[in-house]
Parts: sequence; structure tokens; C-alpha cells
Amino acid sequence: MSDTVQEAGQDEQSVAVSGSEQATDRDSGSTARSEADLVREGDIAGDYLERLLDLLDYDGDIDLDVESGRAVVSVEGGKDLEKLVGSQGEVLEAVQELTRLAVQQETGVRSRLMLDIAGWRANRRDELSDLGRRTAEKVASTGKTQRLRPMSPFERKVVHDAVAAVSGVSSEGEGEPPSRRVVVYRAG
Repeated sequence: MSDTVQEAGQDEQSVAVSGSEQATDRDSGSTARSEADLVREGDIAGDYLERLLDLLDYDGDIDLDVESGRAVVSVEGGKDLEKLVGSQGEVLEAVQELTRLAVQQETGVRSRLMLDIAGWRANRRDELSDLGRRTAEKVASTGKTQRLRPMSPFERKVVHDAVAAVSGVSSEGEGEPPSRRVVVYRAG
């Protein structure tokens, strides 16, 4: 399977980033994109993923959406999709990166699209939100700083958001990838 995924993304790896025409969002450092641009990104990603599923002979339904200033693509369905998630989502991350590169090749602009396969990312988001909330509540009650295990950028963001919803605590990142982790501490 990984040979097929590599073949599908081989040409995308040599694409140069070009986005000087786009306005930069001051707060996130990302490129501000119009709703139409994001819908187009989703369409390109959907076409790429359909071709990939056809190559692999996997069944799946593709859903496209725009949330929080990024294209969101979900693939649901067939039993084989778990193979595209992998252990702890590492295959999902690779397929997401290949899909982003396919969008970049077509648009000339680096994509921030989010890919979910077989509901893995949505389920993981719920688990991490719960972890962040429970950890923040524990820190608020005990006052003891908690360091969580290393996480991906997606996972850290979900935890930071959950911690931010609990008063009296704060969080920050610590370390360098792939060992970067969230540290939760009492604020003030």
C-alpha cells in the first residue's frame, strides 16, 4: 500500500510554495483564503482522494466542508479505510500531507486542509478534549504542573483549546518535535 501512496504523491514533492498574491493573516501567520478558494481546495483534495481510493480499490464516501478558515475533507465508509489511518494516525498524517501537496500543485498555494479518515480524527479530538479538561481541572485543584506525553500539532492544539476553557490554568508547548508536549500549570 505505501508504494501506491508514494506513487500517488511522487510528483507533488517537488512543488515550490508560491503564495505572494495571498494576504497573510497577522494572528496565525497563515495565508487568508476566501471561502471560494477553500471550497476549491476541498474539491481538488476530494478528486485526489477519489483517485487514491480507486488505485487502492478501497470503498469510501468523501465529504467536503469549510470550517475555521480551512478546507475539511472526511472519508467515511469501507472497512479498508482503517489501513489509511494506521497506528496512532501516522498513515492518516502522511495521506493528509500528500493531499495537501496535490492541492498545492494545482493551486500554487500551500494548503492547510484537515483530513479525517474513518472518523479517527473526530474521535481523537473528543478523547484529547477530555484529557485536556481533566488535566486542567486536576492542576486547578492541586496546583501541580502536569506535563503530557509528546503529541502532534493537531493533538496539542486540541489540548490547548480544552485547557483554555478551564479558568485558573494555562498551557504552553515544551520541547522540539517530535518530542513536543503540552505543559499545564496554574495561572497567576
